[in-house]
Parts: sequence; C-alpha cells; structure tokens
Amino acid sequence: MTPGKPLANDPLIAVRDLSIAFAGTRVVDGISFTVKAGEVTALVGESGSGKTVTGLSIAGLAPPEARITGRVTLAGADILGRTPRQRRLAGHPAVSMVFQDPQAALNPVLTIGDQIVEAVRADGRTGARAAAARALELLDLVRIPEPGRRFSEYPHRLSGGMRQRVVIALALAASPVALVADEPTTALDVTIQAQILQLLIRLKDELGMALLLITHDLGVVAEAADRVLLMRDGRLLEDRGVRDFFDGPRHPYGRALLAARPGRRMRGEPRPRLADTSVSDRAVPFVISGKGGGGC
Repeated sequence: MTPGKPLANDPLIAVRDLSIAFAGTRVVDGISFTVKAGEVTALVGESGSGKTVTGLSIAGLAPPEARITGRVTLAGADILGRTPRQRRLAGHPAVSMVFQDPQAALNPVLTIGDQIVEAVRADGRTGARAAAARALELLDLVRIPEPGRRFSEYPHRLSGGMRQRVVIALALAASPVALVADEPTTALDVTIQAQILQLLIRLKDELGMALLLITHDLGVVAEAADRVLLMRDGRLLEDRGVRDFFDGPRHPYGRALLAARPGRRMRGEPRPRLADTSVSDRAVPFVISGKGGGGC
C-alpha cells in the first residue's frame, strides 16, 4: 500500500517483530500488533515491561543509544528509526506523544503560547501570526478556559490538570493522525484523571485519530480502551478486545493482574502475587489474541 490515508479496515499503525535493546540487553522482544484509526488501544504492563520504549519508538523519540529492529508502518509508510523531523520532511503524517509528567514536559522559562507557537511553526511553513492563531485554537480545543489570557502565562501558574491539557495541545500542533499517551493521568488527582481521559477520547473521536494508551491502570483500560495489549518482560502476552480481556484473560499473568485489583477479600486472605506468574520461553510460545493467537 502506498503512503496515504488508510482504508477503513486497514490498520493505521502496524508494528511487526519490533525488538529494542540497550547495551546488549533486550527490553522489547519481537512484538507485533496493529492500531486502527478511531481506536483506543491500551498497552498494559508493569514498570519495566517495555511499554514506554515501544511507544517512544513508534513516535520516533527513542533514545539514540537504543538498537531497534523490526518494522513500524504508519498509513503504509515505513517510519521506524526516523525522527519526527525526518518523517515530516518525507511527507509522512505525524505521531505525537503525550508524556506522563506535564511539569517536566513543559519549558518553565517560556510562556504557554510561545511553546505552542514553536511547535506549530516546526513545519517550516507557518508564519508567526498564523501560528499564534492556531495556538489559541488548540488551547480552546483542549478546553483551556480563557485561552487568550493563558496564552501569556508560564507553566508554573497552571494547575497540574491545566498543564496536561497544554501538553496535549502541544501534541496536537503537528496535526497528528495518532497519539501515543504514556500514563497521561498518573501524575494527576483522581477527579482530574477522569477529565483528561475524557478529553483524550473526545479528541480521538473529533479528529479521527488513533490513540495508543500506555498504562498500568486497569481502571483506565476498562473506561477507555477498545483493545488490550498485555506486555511483560518485553513480550506481548495478549492482544484482545477489552471486554474479552476483562471477562477472562487467557494468560496466567493477565489473570493474576485482574485478581490483584483492589476488591473485597476475606480477612487474612493473601493478595495474589504477580511474581508467581513469571514469563519464560516455555510459558509464552505465542501471543494470545481474540483470533486464536499469532506468532510473536
């Protein structure tokens, strides 16, 4: 398929046999999956499972020391190993990333408006006045109140939820066809978490994007996802619809995750230990999917 808008049933993002290593240590081990436009795919796993570096690789933001093999296509174009700028110069659509900590993602010495204008003008074609107008549109799109006033404020003047909305606006500056959101609600209060999650879903629907949601929070997965990709130790264990996954994970690790959720338990009954479901070559010969599994 030539690069361009994918057909309705074609995947927007296709990951094939992706492996990532640092200093000879493999942290992602031959995973394959797809993401369709308009779909929320949750990449789920504990810390160190490889989910964040997978998202960084898809977005073109993996550290330079990462050794990456495999294939990642976006609307049919091979984008693996190319930076966002290289992708833009080649005419490929954008994949943007929303990071976990909005305070760390924003420049404390630049105003909100200046940061979004800079992101809009990264295409090399947009003038300053048009970029400023677009920045105001983006602030309004992410439901920042009084965008004209917030435009001139610095990040420290905003609440955590407002800063995360600004980070999302920055991600939208490139008019991406897909967002990779890495734990976008973890650093926020519970009530604000729900608002940010609803915002991401609304933007996905309004803009027709794909959303790859990286999280360890099964509550977020149940609320937002269409599909679940379960990772552990760099391997993909399950690829299933969200309802099928919560009705009954097929892999022991998935079952242990669900059993370990907070809930009613007899006094003195131990909480299931995830360490008891270790991943090995013998334990995970293939990915468990809604279609009966496939090669990993």
